[in-house]
Amino acid sequence: MFKALVLEQQDAKTHASIRQLTVADLPAGDVLVDVAYSSLNYKDGLAVTGKGKIVRQFPMVPGIDFAGTVAESASERFRPGDAVILTGWGVGENHWGGFAQKVRVNSEWLVPMPAGLNAQKAMIIGTAGLTAMLCVMALEEAGVTPDAGKVLVTGAAGGVGSVAVLLLARLGYHVVAVTGRPETHAFLSALGAKEFISREIMNQPCRPLEAQRWAGAVDVVGGEMLARVLAEMAYGGAVAACGLAGSFKLDTTVMPFILRNVSLRGVDSVSCPLARRVRAWERLAAELPEAAYADLVQSIALEAVPQAAQDIINGRVCGRVLIDLAQG
Repeated sequence: MFKALVLEQQDAKTHASIRQLTVADLPAGDVLVDVAYSSLNYKDGLAVTGKGKIVRQFPMVPGIDFAGTVAESASERFRPGDAVILTGWGVGENHWGGFAQKVRVNSEWLVPMPAGLNAQKAMIIGTAGLTAMLCVMALEEAGVTPDAGKVLVTGAAGGVGSVAVLLLARLGYHVVAVTGRPETHAFLSALGAKEFISREIMNQPCRPLEAQRWAGAVDVVGGEMLARVLAEMAYGGAVAACGLAGSFKLDTTVMPFILRNVSLRGVDSVSCPLARRVRAWERLAAELPEAAYADLVQSIALEAVPQAAQDIINGRVCGRVLIDLAQG
């Protein structure tokens, strides 16, 4: 028997409960993993609270990422005892995910634990950190260098945004953070942010082109904010966009792309090819020492997830939320 947080739907409402399951209850897969840690992301918050159409079928164990140790394997890639990470691939949406002490998945979804990381450190970084690194890689590939000018990060106090601020600052970029909460300025300054802009200003309507301000940007919000970011990009700048929290609609024109040669690079940690995913994890392990992100995280037990999910949806969380599946 093991513990899991299970979502069920009754009368069109989502209900979350902690249940005792057996391995026989788990869906198909060729690798069984003993989960040590998962993390609570914004998408998980939407799933657990039922405020977003995240879960494709019920019952469902949410949790879009996890790290742990292989318990059983029918795959040549992994043996019992191997340390592994899983991010993406629809776990927690259409395949039972990380909010359980045991998970059975397909072996091709797993990444071997890079040297220098363990399960706890990997999930402090988690899907949010992986996404942030993929955004940094996208900006680098677009030619955005630390000496090119200021780089903007929207949603900076959240999981992806805070790690993006940290990564960019450590690489020498001048980071400007967008946040709607002035009380997070000290937190973001400690991560390396040099300047701050309020969310309200960035959400104001804008013209197709505004003053050129940013050499690069990481946008985790979308919608009206992404439209303004594009309008304010400098010539040849690039935006790595990874979020839909604001809206999946984009009201802009071709003017930033034609008249200023701006590039918009989409980043999706779910469908990211395995080779690129592995490379991003290797960079995180090599370039992000534990001391750099120790203050990013708060750790909770599985039983605390429903309340924490409400908090993350309501914007009351800074940084990363780590779920310790070993508790209890």
